[in-house]
Amino acid sequence: MEFEINGITVETDSEGYLRDLSLWSEDLAKNIATKEKLELTNNHWEVIHYLRQGYAASGTVPNIRLLQKAMAREYGPEKGDSKYLYALFPYGPAKQACRIAGLPKPTGCV
Repeated sequence: MEFEINGITVETDSEGYLRDLSLWSEDLAKNIATKEKLELTNNHWEVIHYLRQGYAASGTVPNIRLLQKAMAREYGPEKGDSKYLYALFPYGPAKQACRIAGLPKPTGCV
């Protein structure tokens, strides 16, 4: 799949993850979310930016269990709740959020 963003063609793999992570932008995230039938709110952006900051610091992305724990630690237990995260990213909080955030597929996700 490809996205055309600001005159740049951005390619993804067969699962929708970016081939070149450096091409991510918020405009691209909005396009990916639209394709996945999501309208990004401040709550979505909170998760997306948290994942991007964590990836920049560690070079890894969390699976759902680690994402829940990290979100609860950072933002409080209600934001680390699986129901809350699935309400934001119904196709899998770790997988779908990472795809929109322009990050690799989380380890352990099928």
